[in-house]
Amino acid sequence: MQTGMQTELSGTGVAACWRLFGALLLALVLTGAAATGPARAQSPAISQATPNASAFRIVDFDWVDGARSRPVPARLHWPNDVAPGARIPLIVFSHGMGGSRRGYSYLARYWASRGVASLHVQHAGSDTSVWAGNPLTLVQRLQQAAHESEALARGLDVRFALDRVLSRDVGAYEAQIDRQRIVVAGHSYGANTALVAVGAGVMREGRRMEAKDPRFAAAIVISSPPFYGEPQLAPVLENVTVPTLHVTSTGDVIKIPGYYSAAADRLAIYNAIATPRKALAVFQGGSHSMFTDRPGTGGLDLNPKVKAATAELSLAFLDLVFDGDRTAMARWNAKWQPIMASSPGAPPLLRPVARSSVTQ
Repeated sequence: MQTGMQTELSGTGVAACWRLFGALLLALVLTGAAATGPARAQSPAISQATPNASAFRIVDFDWVDGARSRPVPARLHWPNDVAPGARIPLIVFSHGMGGSRRGYSYLARYWASRGVASLHVQHAGSDTSVWAGNPLTLVQRLQQAAHESEALARGLDVRFALDRVLSRDVGAYEAQIDRQRIVVAGHSYGANTALVAVGAGVMREGRRMEAKDPRFAAAIVISSPPFYGEPQLAPVLENVTVPTLHVTSTGDVIKIPGYYSAAADRLAIYNAIATPRKALAVFQGGSHSMFTDRPGTGGLDLNPKVKAATAELSLAFLDLVFDGDRTAMARWNAKWQPIMASSPGAPPLLRPVARSSVTQ
């Protein structure tokens, strides 16, 4: 039996803390999976919300996918001023290695305060649990967290969490989510998870494994690493056809004992996606972990600028994708040009998503 619990917290009273080691990923990625049967959860127990005057509220779900006997915690940032009968976009976010549902709060706050909900999924097995235990076995735990079995589980976590938030069991959220504007996003290991959710796959023993979810109409890919050492990325990404936004920096390097991933690996992922409906933003300098909640990494001055720019760019991208509105993207390019090595612009072929192409 699936079980679930939710807790609602004040949007202003939650300090997101996310611990990220330079080993954020080992670059082993989510390769996807076959679908499982429908997952159901018991109605969650709802705590009394603390009144707050912020623009959004935070709801924690402690879901369990009974089909896999796997916890799937999630944190929902929900705008407070959704009008009755209105429908809003939803971004489902996947964290990097060693993260949690509390991470990337700067993005969640920005989105929710501007009318976009976000559901941050926590992946048991590659979350903060990897930091617990004997320091001498840390590398082993990281390797296990990046194993194909965990990569497969992460894909199913995203699917399960989306199923749950679109279920009437958890409240009225499903009635106010615009199912034509559901987006998947992630950083690092989570960026690979996002790509798998929109069609990336990996060949194993002559069989292609993937976990494409047609409910996602676009993807935001931040600092995506290589896919399991696959020598050819084109076959891995050939089924990614939704619009994708790729964000990285010239200093986006992963370097740990026994593993190195150059910043060029992020560009290789972008280049291997065949559809022209894609955009790339490359910040000058920085680091791999500056896209997390960690302050200072990548430069005391640059870090907060990159966070602000990334948050703004994500919604400018959605304006372009869903509405064909280039205004926000043009403003973004003019505003943030001083810290950019390469700007996304507004590619003519990054046309609005056809409403009919999105599964209801």
